Amino acid sequence: MRLPVLFILLTVMIDAMGIGLIVPVMPDLIQEVQGAGLGTAALWGGILSTIFAAMQFLFSPLLGALSDRFGRRPILLISLVVLCADYLVMAVAGSIWLLILGRVVGGITAATQSTANAYMADISEPGEKAANFGLIGAAFGMGFVLGPVVGGLLAEYGTRAPFYAAAALAAANGIFGYFVLKETVDDRIRRPMSWWRANPLGVFWQLGRLPGLGPLLLVYFIYQVAFVVYPSIWAYYTAERFDWTPGMVGLSLGLFGIAMAVVQGGLIRPILRLLGERGAVIYGHFADIGVFLLIGVVSSGTWLLILTPLAALPAVITPALQGIMSKAVGDDQQGELQGTLTSIAALATIVSPLMMTSAFYTFTDSEAVIYLPGAPFFLAGALVALALAVFLSIGKTPRGPNVSDTPEA
Repeated sequence: MRLPVLFILLTVMIDAMGIGLIVPVMPDLIQEVQGAGLGTAALWGGILSTIFAAMQFLFSPLLGALSDRFGRRPILLISLVVLCADYLVMAVAGSIWLLILGRVVGGITAATQSTANAYMADISEPGEKAANFGLIGAAFGMGFVLGPVVGGLLAEYGTRAPFYAAAALAAANGIFGYFVLKETVDDRIRRPMSWWRANPLGVFWQLGRLPGLGPLLLVYFIYQVAFVVYPSIWAYYTAERFDWTPGMVGLSLGLFGIAMAVVQGGLIRPILRLLGERGAVIYGHFADIGVFLLIGVVSSGTWLLILTPLAALPAVITPALQGIMSKAVGDDQQGELQGTLTSIAALATIVSPLMMTSAFYTFTDSEAVIYLPGAPFFLAGALVALALAVFLSIGKTPRGPNVSDTPEA
C-alpha cells in the first residue's frame, strides 16, 4: 500500500478512534467538572454530541472547498495539529464550557473526512473509486471498534488519560503525513474559493443542479438517517428486549464494526465486479430492509448476536453511492462533493436520533397501544425502502465531464 493512502486511512481511523476513545469516560468527566448526577451528565452528553455533529454539518463544505482551492495536504495536516491541541485542552478542562469549546473544535476538525475522501478520489481511477471509498469505510469501522476498547482500558488511569492518548495519536499521524503526503491538487483542477459553495445550503443547491445528482444526494441522506438507528437505539433496544449488559452491547457493536471493515475493505471488490456500482446499491438496500425487519422481530438475544455481523453485509451502499456521485462531478469538485456528503451524514446524525428515540419511547411506554420495541428498526427499514424507490427512479446513473465509458468496476 502506498504511504499516502496509508496516511489517509490512518487519519480516518484516528478520527473514529478519537471519538470512541473518550466515550467511556465522558459520563464521569462531565460529573467531575459539573458536580452533578448521572442524569444531568447524560443531558450534557447529548448536548455535546449534537454540537459535534452540528459543527461537522456546517464546516464540511468549507473544508472541502478550501481543499479544492489550497490543496488536500495543508487542510489535512493543519487539522491534525488543531485536533491534537483540542484534545490537550479537553484533557485539562475544568468546566463544561471548555468541554463545549472542545467539541466545537473537534467537530470542525472531524469534518476533514471530506478532504480525505477527496484525496482518495483524486488518486483513484473511475473504476476504482467505490472500492477505495470502501477502504475508508473499513478504516472508520476499525477505529469505531478500537476506540471504545482502548478508551475503556485507559480509563483505568483516570478520566483524562484517553484525551492525552488521542492527542498523541493525532500528533504522530500529523508527523507521518508531513513526510509522506503528496499534494494532488494542481492547476488543472484547482479552482477559486467561493463562499457560496462553502456553506451547506449553497453547496446543496449548486450540486443539486447537476443532472441526476440531486436525487442521489437525497438517497444518501435517507439512507444515512436509517443507518443512524444503530448508535441511536441499539443500547436501549437490547437492554429493553434482552437485558443485555453494557459489556454485551460493546461486544455486539465491536462485532458489527469488524464486519463492516471486512465488507468495505475486502468483500466490496468482488461485489462490485459482480454487480457494478448500481447493482451494489440495489443489493445493499434490499439486504438492509431484510436485516432491519429481522432485528425488529428477533426474539432471542443469541440470535441477535449471530445476526449482528450479518447486518454489515449491506455496508456496500455508502462507498458505491460515493463512487457513483464522484464520477458525476468534475475533478475540480471532488472536495466540494465529499464535503457535502459529510455534511449530509452529520445532518442525519442530528435528525435521526430524535426520530428513532421517539419511536422507541412511543412503543415501549407503559401506556403504549402496542408494545413494539423493534419499532425504530421497522421505521429504518421503511426509510431504506423509500431510498431504494428514489434510486430506482433515477434510471441511468450520471457521469461527469472527466469520466469515460470505462467499466464501473
